[in-house]
Amino acid sequence: MCDKARVWTVRAAFALVFAWNVLCAVQFICWPLSFTGAYQLEGAGAAAAVQGLGVAFLMWNATYPAFIWDPRRFKALGAVVVVQQAIGLAGELYIASSLGAGQELLSQGIARFVGFDALGLVLMGAALYFFFKPSKAASA
Repeated sequence: MCDKARVWTVRAAFALVFAWNVLCAVQFICWPLSFTGAYQLEGAGAAAAVQGLGVAFLMWNATYPAFIWDPRRFKALGAVVVVQQAIGLAGELYIASSLGAGQELLSQGIARFVGFDALGLVLMGAALYFFFKPSKAASA
């Protein structure tokens, strides 16, 4: 794969995950009451807790734009994003494994994050691997 194609492939993979994360963050911030039930939250702090998750998603994604803009210049940020994704996935799996009986609704909500984050990790990890992997032309 030529260098230009590798750059655009890695950009597309990271941009897709970034866009999905930002969409989720905006939904949590703007319409928190739509999500409080799925996380078994109620009361005065429920909306604020969901909005806080949305803000955390935005903070988590602050590294994406520079890497998407210029992956050659910001290679380290690409690695940071993939590590962040892996940490998020590991944390979600831990939380899911600690839930007891009667928490099916909460388990389903976490399972959606696990599914998305696992897919994002594979997508971005594979794209980053092919981006960093020397091309045959360069190694010849």
